[in-house]
Amino acid sequence: MKFGPCPVSDAEGTILAHSIQLGGKRLRKAHLLGAEDIAALQAAGVSSVTVAQIEASDVPEDEAARRIAAALRVAGVEVRDASTGRVNLYAAAAGVFAVKKALIDALNAIDPAITVATLADYSAVEAGQMVATVKIIPYAVDGALVKAAETKAGEGAAFAVHPFRALKVGLVQTELAGTKATVLPKTAELTAARLARSDSEITAERRTPHEAAALAEALKPLAAENDLVIAFGASAVSDEDDVIPAAIRLAGGRVERTGMPVDPGNLLVIGELDGKPMLGAPGCARSPKENGFDWVLDRIAAGLEVTSADIADMGVGGLLAEIPSRPQPRETRRARQLEIGGVLLAAGRSSRMGAHNKLLAQFDGEALVHRSARTLVEAGLRDAVAVLGHQADEVGAAIAGTGIRTVENPQYATGIASSLATGIRTLSDSVDAAIIVLADMPSVTAADIGKLVEAFRAHHGAAIVRATASGQRGNPVILPRSLFAEIEALQGDTGARHIIENSDLEVIDVEIGEAARVDVDTPEALRAAGGVIED
Repeated sequence: MKFGPCPVSDAEGTILAHSIQLGGKRLRKAHLLGAEDIAALQAAGVSSVTVAQIEASDVPEDEAARRIAAALRVAGVEVRDASTGRVNLYAAAAGVFAVKKALIDALNAIDPAITVATLADYSAVEAGQMVATVKIIPYAVDGALVKAAETKAGEGAAFAVHPFRALKVGLVQTELAGTKATVLPKTAELTAARLARSDSEITAERRTPHEAAALAEALKPLAAENDLVIAFGASAVSDEDDVIPAAIRLAGGRVERTGMPVDPGNLLVIGELDGKPMLGAPGCARSPKENGFDWVLDRIAAGLEVTSADIADMGVGGLLAEIPSRPQPRETRRARQLEIGGVLLAAGRSSRMGAHNKLLAQFDGEALVHRSARTLVEAGLRDAVAVLGHQADEVGAAIAGTGIRTVENPQYATGIASSLATGIRTLSDSVDAAIIVLADMPSVTAADIGKLVEAFRAHHGAAIVRATASGQRGNPVILPRSLFAEIEALQGDTGARHIIENSDLEVIDVEIGEAARVDVDTPEALRAAGGVIED
């Protein structure tokens, strides 16, 4: 592939490297230039464009990503369609993600143009969570490199999501004279909450003195009737011959390992009895916070074997004390819901409306800007701010009483970029994303905004969400916090579209109908939408 400047007269059939605005028409980055485009560029006085020229041996980015993703030997994974040179892969069910690092490393060593990224080995995942992505960096890649990647990808299983199984679990807790009465029921409750992650449940609970013989007698029937047995000791394990490992052996079982290089979680015991896994839980498993017990429990629930060598390999990354815990369904409190703030852009000069400000036009007896602000507030967002500029006093007065905060952009005349940045900077630090709403779109409803927010949360905050009308992109759009710095760096009369187009994030289109495309930039458009201009 050749990349660089090219005379417009020779650019037909090439791929545009950078977006170009031609009056009312925009040629997007990655657009295949045709004869009509060449004529429009020449009419606009453009003599040269930066393009990518595909050669005979090249494979276009989407096809290359699709072929490599298809060649990967995977299981329990949903492969999505290619877009902008990327194929994303998602967990088909909740479970444990396991990956062959050597194979992924080998794929990434073929050429920098070809990249494969995955979650860490043995990550616990939810259904629908992204687990891997194949990304082609340039617009096309040499076919020989694609073939090499396909061959390497087919050499062995690359990764899989091993789905959780619903297990029957037996629970036994030992007691000493000083054991608090509240500890045992709380431990049982927290363990049941942990098991709910895999739809497993405790079928029976036993309580015994903290003695090896008594515990061994309790383990035998629990092993016979369940898929897994968990034992909590009244005293922490301090030796491989302590009560829990000794009881497993007395019951006729085998101890695989006592102790693990994960903190918290050091004092775990793992073994088997009658072919059923036995877990001696460390004391930290009485807390909902993540610890080494969770790692082993997840693997067992996913049907993965856990050997002494497997546990020995957990040391790197096993220091959990200073790492924020992942949100988990097992915790008694609900995981924090992603919060979205709203930015209402109401600073524009209405230059195509003549002497009138379109935002003050009446729709069903209500000023357009009041209608838009009210809609944003009624959507129930964490925070909502209206950015004012042109006729700030009049527009601010028109939205009084809606409950939306206001901020004035003194640089509004420089273009939309400064208003976007002003709104983003003004939002609460607690929001995870911002939905950008144009104040001159009268048909957008609170329910439309709710659909966009729902889609953002469904994709775990790792995507851009955009409203569409019959498949055509429109507004509003939700931008994750990870893009805020880029948005604040925008200048001039430039919106966030090129950030969206160049981002590595997936773009989720949500159909809301014609509301996504109806704006009122001209008197004719305003009247067609039902608006009335009052002097």
